[in-house]
Amino acid sequence: MRRRTGLTRAVLAAALLIGSFTAAGTLPASAHDAPATAGGTDEAPASPGLLRAMQRDLGLTPAEAEDRLAAEREATALAPKARKAAGSAYGGSWFDAGNGKLTVAVTPDADATTVRTLRDSGAAVRTVAHTERQLDAAKSRLDRLDAPAGVASWSVDPVANSVVVNVVDGRRADNDVRAFVGKAREAGPVTVRTVRTAPSTFAAGTVGGDPYYTGNVRCSIGFSVHGGFVTAGHCGGAGQQVRGWDGSYIGNFQGSSFPDNDYAWVNVGSGWWTVPVVLGWGTVPDQLVRGSTEAPVGASICRSGSTTRWHCGRVLAKNETVNYSQGAVHQMTKTSVCAEGGDSGGSFISGDQAQGVTSGGWGNCSGGGETWFQPVNEILNRYGLTLHTA
Repeated sequence: MRRRTGLTRAVLAAALLIGSFTAAGTLPASAHDAPATAGGTDEAPASPGLLRAMQRDLGLTPAEAEDRLAAEREATALAPKARKAAGSAYGGSWFDAGNGKLTVAVTPDADATTVRTLRDSGAAVRTVAHTERQLDAAKSRLDRLDAPAGVASWSVDPVANSVVVNVVDGRRADNDVRAFVGKAREAGPVTVRTVRTAPSTFAAGTVGGDPYYTGNVRCSIGFSVHGGFVTAGHCGGAGQQVRGWDGSYIGNFQGSSFPDNDYAWVNVGSGWWTVPVVLGWGTVPDQLVRGSTEAPVGASICRSGSTTRWHCGRVLAKNETVNYSQGAVHQMTKTSVCAEGGDSGGSFISGDQAQGVTSGGWGNCSGGGETWFQPVNEILNRYGLTLHTA
């Protein structure tokens, strides 16, 4: 890969051992039950830079950040076991930063043995009215509706045990929004919340930085895969040529989907290569990618992008449908991380585990906002790609 000087020794070592990474910043993509690579190292990836970013964006001390990373690693490992143990009574799960535990929701028909097994495993247990299967079915019915511009997004919220419909502030009384909400309530348990503004994608016109370019659009690289990298679908269509930060040819979009999805992948050649690294932009050391185990709702998560570089926040919701002006995009993960134009396609990472590529959101990194990503495992499955890991 043609690249300016300044890569860390860890990056260069990874390039020699693994043989692949891409230039520029990064952005996320989506997944659900896709196979993930091995889940993380024995020790929490708590570099001083990462701890500083978590302290800045999550209001934590370095010690609190270290403790949280360790607790989240345990919760992430426990989540699939808890789902299996709860069986048909499973109502979802999330990481609770207050007690540092995974909370597992179960319906009243869960027997005492199941509840005891969950608690013995270290999870907190909450009784709820609806199973995850029931909520997912209700959300799927909403996905078949045509959403007006005043509806920002909708997803299953395990904490609320409901499908949450997010309506843009000041638009709730619009006739088309009221009609959508009415149909949504007929589909199942629905909670309506208000958000400040409608989401939009984070592509940008050509400016300086460390990005990639398609025509006059600047976006960010997500994650290295064997043969290329994954990124956001709205950044370019299949066959379009991609240039690197220095203007030289990298490759072409080999597949792209937007809207409905927001993912794509680009082949890498012409003197460029890839390594399993997410850029830390000097805020944190460049981060090695060791897998793609999915972090639970409530977990901390960080994003790397070519405009606003490195920022952290929390996972707020999964499998959310986002209603952009270009059309709805499904199976997105919502976060409290900020982003701006040009960050599209960049990496979302939790610890050393790839999560997804940046799609869009609202707000900015001065006043705050929310950002969605498409889970990476879905992209890997869709195109038959293999994530490059350290």
